[in-house]
Amino acid sequence: MKRLTLFLIFVLTFYGIGLIASLAMANDGRRSDAATVSFGQYETDPPLDRVATPVPPMGGNNHHELIPNIVTITLKGDAVVNFIIAGLHQPIVYDVGTQPEDISLLSPLPGAAGGIINDPNHRIYRGLDPNVATNPRDRVEVVRFSKPGTYLVICGVVNHFVNDRMFGFVRVKEDKH
Repeated sequence: MKRLTLFLIFVLTFYGIGLIASLAMANDGRRSDAATVSFGQYETDPPLDRVATPVPPMGGNNHHELIPNIVTITLKGDAVVNFIIAGLHQPIVYDVGTQPEDISLLSPLPGAAGGIINDPNHRIYRGLDPNVATNPRDRVEVVRFSKPGTYLVICGVVNHFVNDRMFGFVRVKEDKH
């Protein structure tokens, strides 16, 4: 009876370790069908109290960059990117093969910081206009990608795209498994 009990403990222990290891390998970061990209960021020096100052003063979000600049996701299930927008930014996604120099700056929509880029050529997603008072400036926009390739992502605010080179890429790879 003692041997049977030890044997069962041994089997269950190794079964549990195997199950935990397989779950860990499934989420080890090598393959991912989701990524997060931040548009801008708020400063903490000097301190910023968003309760007392819901609309931060100019310069409170002076990091006009996409973080990270390049993300890679695997096309399986829902291949999505969560765009976290902090402040006056607008995510625009252009189809596979589009480069920053392909974006037309002619005829921008009116708005702060030079207006909003209005180039529909190969555009597959355009987020909320941050100049519209009823649109929240701080938000998350989740975008699903349905085919492999490298997509251009820009900030649609003209001055951020032109002066700060606020753009990056989403690489969508096919799931080989």
